[in-house]
Amino acid sequence: MNMKKILVVDDELGIRNLLSEILEDEGYEVHTAEDAASARQIVTEIQFDLILLDIWMPNIDGITLLKEWKRTQSIPCPVIMMSGHGTIETAMESTRFGAMDFLEKPITLKRLLETCQRVLEQWDSIKEANAATLKRQTVTASNSPNQSLPTQHNAYYRVIDSGIPTATQPEARIPIVEIPALGIVLDFNKNFRDMRDEFERAYLSRVLEFRGGSVSALSKHSELERTHLYRKLKGLGIDPVKFISAENRDHNRS
Repeated sequence: MNMKKILVVDDELGIRNLLSEILEDEGYEVHTAEDAASARQIVTEIQFDLILLDIWMPNIDGITLLKEWKRTQSIPCPVIMMSGHGTIETAMESTRFGAMDFLEKPITLKRLLETCQRVLEQWDSIKEANAATLKRQTVTASNSPNQSLPTQHNAYYRVIDSGIPTATQPEARIPIVEIPALGIVLDFNKNFRDMRDEFERAYLSRVLEFRGGSVSALSKHSELERTHLYRKLKGLGIDPVKFISAENRDHNRS
């Protein structure tokens, strides 16, 4: 059985050494990089099964590097973000741009090993689901020669939790599916209110993005009255003030 290859990217030597020692003791093959430039280089030489990526690094931060990797499809493996100054917003931003999980420093041995194992298992489920989808689409395309096939990297959804009961979650669960193109995770194990908020947050933030940050355009598109829309944006954690300011600046320049 081949050892899983893990890349640890962190600018602190002590953390790189500590994580390497723990993971190697568990049978993983571990490589390290001290910054984004080193990480860029090593992923062109080795195909990793998992990357642990620190957010706060000099020159190029981890979020920027993650965005680059996902945009260029440079890494066919999952990424776990790490930070000693993590917030809920940071974790959400990480997962929005493709990270599978988030570890807050200081990282305990148990938390590190459990997270790595879970993400690797989830990634195997994703690859199996994508392979099955690709197989079905191949059969369909063979009957429709003009239909193009999506690649595995461009699959429109990813199963990030198979729903298979585990020792820590023995109850029956519903699979969790991520739709990267929409920036949303469908977790039907959550209650209705939380799921509704996630749908609304994804809808409003994505339309805002496509409409150039214009609250007026969002109001027209969503058919929501502006006052009601401001309250809803604020309630969902989307700060409308910065969009209004940007909108006013653009208006004054024109």
